[in-house]
Amino acid sequence: MKPHKYLSADGLFRLVRQKFGEIDEHRPKNVVIPLGDALMSAFAMFSLKSPSLLAFDERRLKADNLKKIYHLKEVPSDTQMRTILDNVEPADIRPLFKNVFRQLQHDKVLEQLVFMGQYYLLSLDGTGYFTSKDVHCASCLERVNSKTGEITYSHHMLGAAIVHPDRKEVIPFAPEPIIKQDGETKNDCERNAAKRFLAHLREDHPGLPLIVIEDALSANAPHIKELEGHDLRYILGVKPGDHKFLFKNIKNAHATEKTTEWEYKQNGIIHRFRWINQVPLNESNQGVLVNFLEYWQVGRKKTLHFTWITDFAISQANAYPIMRGGRARWKIENETFNTLKNQGYHFEHNFGHGDNNLSVVFAILMMLAFAVDQVQQLACLLFQAAWHEKRSKRALWENMRALFYTLPFDSMADIFRAMLYGYEIEGRLIIRDS
Repeated sequence: MKPHKYLSADGLFRLVRQKFGEIDEHRPKNVVIPLGDALMSAFAMFSLKSPSLLAFDERRLKADNLKKIYHLKEVPSDTQMRTILDNVEPADIRPLFKNVFRQLQHDKVLEQLVFMGQYYLLSLDGTGYFTSKDVHCASCLERVNSKTGEITYSHHMLGAAIVHPDRKEVIPFAPEPIIKQDGETKNDCERNAAKRFLAHLREDHPGLPLIVIEDALSANAPHIKELEGHDLRYILGVKPGDHKFLFKNIKNAHATEKTTEWEYKQNGIIHRFRWINQVPLNESNQGVLVNFLEYWQVGRKKTLHFTWITDFAISQANAYPIMRGGRARWKIENETFNTLKNQGYHFEHNFGHGDNNLSVVFAILMMLAFAVDQVQQLACLLFQAAWHEKRSKRALWENMRALFYTLPFDSMADIFRAMLYGYEIEGRLIIRDS
């Protein structure tokens, strides 16, 4: 693989800082700290995996690297950062995900994630990242305990990422906040967030060939029509408890030999498929016809069972890749949300809530930092080598932070090289651990 200098940390940091500088300033003129610097400082906090805003603030005045590597002129204090970012519109950050994505396309690295010849798998799922009984803002969702009347406040988002069954890397798109909308008193929901997300998706990527993969909650007629309206293919999970009419029809079709079955054995595992095309989704939407695929993976100790609907006409030629595409849905949880929660990003930590948009802005900026890391993991040889040397993401982030806050460096590339090859201080060579 040839080096992709624009898909390295330093190339991506320059791109992100440039685009932050293009966001319109929402404050009066003659501000002390430009909006671009405030946004980039928050991005740097998440890029460095700081455990809290306080921890980041305690070190901001000691590190010349912060200004040099993240292209900052002024670094706000924690209070200044919260105040400035609280009134930023989350939608203003969305284009940066497209900018990073376009660079992947331009360097033809995205092609590593092509699925079924021409498509990309797009996994969608919702997740929560903030909950409190005390701290809240006007955008918070509210859940009232019916017995005590106690209110629990929370923030959720609809996440979306391009995934591939054979790759650990995921390429996230801008998440859609699940929050109370302006002028609304009722809670927002994942279904409404999905409508907004799909509209934004086609604004940003009008011709991108995508297969949307989701869980059984999304396998309903309105959502399927929404997907079709945006020219999106789909593989959606279904469950007997949620789709009784569909499964009753499948049972009857099997009894009358209208389903097709195929089975093969490989490496001691039996792969068994059953499918039928053009069956009604449910009793009230019999005009919505879908194709049904059932799959069993029979091993020596256990059997796994999955069921999906899709708009692909199923045959023996494509049953296996459709199954693999459907199972890749879990990567939005395993490789995205679990990574953010458990591999150093502190996704569920409250970096600051604010009165307006701060909590949402921080969550989106953290997802942007995660996107930059995933692009490096996919395309940057130096990042890959440093990660391999440290053996885990947590160790990589710890070593990166230690060097960043201890020694002067001109670039993030130099920090990764120091991890790999050692570094020199006043004529003394410090070698890496063997």
